[in-house]
Amino acid sequence: MSQQVPEGLPLWRPSEEVVAAARVTRYRNWLTDRGVPTESYADLWAWSTTEIDAFWDSVWQYFGVLGDRGDGPVRTGGKMPVDGLRWFPGATLNYARNALELAPGGPDDTAVVFRSEAGGHRVIGRRELTEHVAQVRAGLAELGVGRGDRVAAYIPNIPEALVCFLATASLGAIWSSCSPDFGASSVIDRFAQIEPKVLIAVDGYAYNDRRFDRREIVRDIEAALPSVTTTVLIPYLDPASTPDGLRAGISYADLPRAGAEPQYEDVPFDHPLWVVYSSGTTGLPKPIVHGHGGIVLEHVKSLSFHQDLGPGDVFFWYTTTGWMMWNYLVGGLLVGATVVMYDGAPGDLWELAADHGVTYMGVGAPYITASMKLNRAPGERYDLSRLRGIGSTGSPLPPEGFAWVYESVGKDLLLGSMSGGTDVCTAFLGPSPLLPLYAGVLQCRGLGAKIEAFDEKGEPVVDEVGELVLTEPMPCMPVFFWNDEDGHRYRESYFDMFPGVWRHGDWLKVRPDGGCVIYGRSDSTLNRGGIRMGTADFYRVVEAFDEIADSLVIDTGRLGQEGRLLLYVQMAEGREFTDELAGRLKREIRSALSPRHVPDEFHVVPGVPRTLSGKKLEVPVRKILQGTPVEQAANTGAMANPEVLKYYTQGD
Repeated sequence: MSQQVPEGLPLWRPSEEVVAAARVTRYRNWLTDRGVPTESYADLWAWSTTEIDAFWDSVWQYFGVLGDRGDGPVRTGGKMPVDGLRWFPGATLNYARNALELAPGGPDDTAVVFRSEAGGHRVIGRRELTEHVAQVRAGLAELGVGRGDRVAAYIPNIPEALVCFLATASLGAIWSSCSPDFGASSVIDRFAQIEPKVLIAVDGYAYNDRRFDRREIVRDIEAALPSVTTTVLIPYLDPASTPDGLRAGISYADLPRAGAEPQYEDVPFDHPLWVVYSSGTTGLPKPIVHGHGGIVLEHVKSLSFHQDLGPGDVFFWYTTTGWMMWNYLVGGLLVGATVVMYDGAPGDLWELAADHGVTYMGVGAPYITASMKLNRAPGERYDLSRLRGIGSTGSPLPPEGFAWVYESVGKDLLLGSMSGGTDVCTAFLGPSPLLPLYAGVLQCRGLGAKIEAFDEKGEPVVDEVGELVLTEPMPCMPVFFWNDEDGHRYRESYFDMFPGVWRHGDWLKVRPDGGCVIYGRSDSTLNRGGIRMGTADFYRVVEAFDEIADSLVIDTGRLGQEGRLLLYVQMAEGREFTDELAGRLKREIRSALSPRHVPDEFHVVPGVPRTLSGKKLEVPVRKILQGTPVEQAANTGAMANPEVLKYYTQGD
């Protein structure tokens, strides 16, 4: 069993040199010159969440966002988007123009580095990227795509995805993407809601040394989308693939590209930029719409002030186009960073970071814990001297994962454990180069993010676990949900529990020093005999055992009726589940958590069900165990491993 690390153990403290060089320090100095007192991060955060209009106006001014700010107010209407709030109502801009032209640098600077597990490698300069975007923009316009039309893409994390997205945005059209490892039904559930005019798709993809032909699925998707007038096929798996059999299908290389000069349609601040989707584990996924302006302001703020990224940085995040972290990754262009796009199985991402001189590397928390269990020491195996920061998201990273990074990767980098979500396409809890870092603790609440922990009465609490809420708005909140004309679904998703306050669905503790700890989803709480506990606490104990590779804990109880606590374990390679191991697990859980949280049953399974973005499917499995049919409880097409669900049918 791995040695446990106490929550709050000091691991890193910024040097004077780090603080002085931080991009957020330059911003603080800029504010000081304008009479805003910001002696500490706490001061800066308090100002940003009380003087909200002044803060977001300053972000526009400080970065010199390209567009027409206008002379109107920062906000009009109600307090939250569902109450009629509008941000920068007189402003116009375009995301694509800002991605390609906002950051300082020369046209020959590297914009994109691409790698695939199959050996593909491309380096694209800023001038070349701009030219490609202009050409595809002309082609889409020739196909009749204009402001407000939807372009849907079934595409992996390849440069063509980025080019097509920026071309779509430059027209004022609306982008939406799914990764080709999504099944046909999951893609149709998403794209049918938005009725795209053009479908862009690949013929297939490679993953984990296997090749997956997707042409039949592309035909199924197209057949289910009568709104599609043209399907553009990218021959990615096989260069000889043709669009034969597709409705008005054309090859990507044959897109009309006449008059290919860079052009950008200026649109209102809240004009739809893209549609992203909730994880879609039950029912139809929520089609979440974000606006050009809100995403530009949030991403320049977050990437610059929290990730400390700018020109000269090489930014990599392991993601697919079906996860909002892809949208966040391409935002690196807004601050002038080189974006590393990788398509394939995760493998040894530390080697990839070393090969490309990555300065900021982002992964899901499970990748860090898996590396820890494999006893890898990437800091010794590879030259990671350029690595300044590591991002971790998707699920809570346990304190042991924090400590492992500093022991095995590097002592002079900043670990940015982050929490946010698809709903806001950012993290509102995360890192700061101005603050010390403690094991298991997210360093701060993001600038402009008025995050609090609420008790059951809707009162803020400190140093106690409560519901994570946003009590003030952010411009990256959804503009609306697609096909939700009266806002009912939007309001129901976030504002039902605390009227006028955004409830995010996580358990949060705000420490007296402003640091934060996430304890898992509040809708999958383990409530045993009145003792509530987040699942993250449980996984931290169970997965510290070397014999266990992964786990899932489910409380089958219903309102007013206690159920059984079931622990599913996936064994590490070569290990077996024994009575002796069960005894040790029970003793450790009883000691570390509580006697009431000792599982009633143990089940060995071949895998833990996860979404394609790596999140454990706690709520759908709980529904299955309570009798909901699998096909109603879980969207298997949005899962990484739907075949394991059949092992989760032994509950009440």
